[in-house]
Amino acid sequence: MFEYAISGAYDDALKNQIRAWLAEDIGSGDITTATTIPAGSISRAVIHVKENGIVAGMPVAKLVFEVVDSSLVFEAKVKDGDRVEKGTVLAVVEGSTHSLLTGERLALNLLQRMSGIATKTSLFVEALQGLPTRLVDTRKTTPGHRLLEKYAVRIGGGSNHRFGLYDAVMIKDNHIKGAGGIRAAVEASRKAIPHTMKIEVETESLEQVEEAIQCGADIIMLDNMPAALMREAVSRIKKAAPHVIVEASGGVRLDTIHAIAETGVDVISVGQLTYSFDALDISLDLNAPKGGAAQ
Repeated sequence: MFEYAISGAYDDALKNQIRAWLAEDIGSGDITTATTIPAGSISRAVIHVKENGIVAGMPVAKLVFEVVDSSLVFEAKVKDGDRVEKGTVLAVVEGSTHSLLTGERLALNLLQRMSGIATKTSLFVEALQGLPTRLVDTRKTTPGHRLLEKYAVRIGGGSNHRFGLYDAVMIKDNHIKGAGGIRAAVEASRKAIPHTMKIEVETESLEQVEEAIQCGADIIMLDNMPAALMREAVSRIKKAAPHVIVEASGGVRLDTIHAIAETGVDVISVGQLTYSFDALDISLDLNAPKGGAAQ
């Protein structure tokens, strides 16, 4: 998926976002580097990981340094999706000391966050081992970082739910209330959307499940249902409409996801993949800067 994020129009969009993030950090200038490091000095920086995990975001870190200074040389030692151990060197960056120190924090912030998401996702994927259930993320992402965070989920072995409000109909509890019921909401959407777009309905009871089946929902979400109720709902859906995709959502944890999958659901969505994770501890170490113009 990431090729779409760093090629063509998306390449320019991501670069513009990186420029905005850099502007937020640099402001009128990196005063510490400007006043402590001689102009023209060059250095070699080593990016290394300080704990075990899954790496995600190497092309993004490289792009950050490229935007800061196109003369910097970024040599990746690992690739996205690699499982690494504490002490592993992820990349070596060489060039202007000023440029290296200016881009350091943004590059590390993105790399740490994306690797943290990939690492957490991999744990949930492992918990589903042996079962056909697919793990997906949600829209509970950091504003401005959705494309990168959803990419990190894929690197960790998960899949993506919808990317925004524009690419699928998801009728949730407030839509049901506002429309006057599941049937009214589904019928109104069906009349307005193209035939290629799916309609998902969130349900909280067997009564709502039955209504969603009767209305012809393409995907039925079982929201915060106990396992026994979820199993009954799956049974009814598969019997009445075997083509319908069944999704479980709400309060899914690492210690409960396997049991949820055993109810027979096709998909489990987990918001905490992108809103509650520990960033992977990654550092950049600089050697002593040398005099002379940067290459």
